[in-house]
Amino acid sequence: MKKKLPRLRSDRAAERFVAQADLTQYGLSDMKEARFAFAPKAARINMRLSPALLKAIKATAARSGIPYQRFIRQTLEKAVTARKAS
Repeated sequence: MKKKLPRLRSDRAAERFVAQADLTQYGLSDMKEARFAFAPKAARINMRLSPALLKAIKATAARSGIPYQRFIRQTLEKAVTARKAS
């Protein structure tokens, strides 16, 4: 049975892991697609959220290992993409 990949919380931790680990020992079939945003982000928005919603967003983003603003942007991108597909 293959080992599970550890949860890596930063790019630096991931780089260290890949440099030192024998990846053939790990099951990679559960990998998820990673998207990298290279387009400039010059437009800004301002929105009001309830404190409870913002707290939940920040907690979910932290569990995902990404900053909460990036989490919000990715969530919006997924919603728009899903709407285009349907």
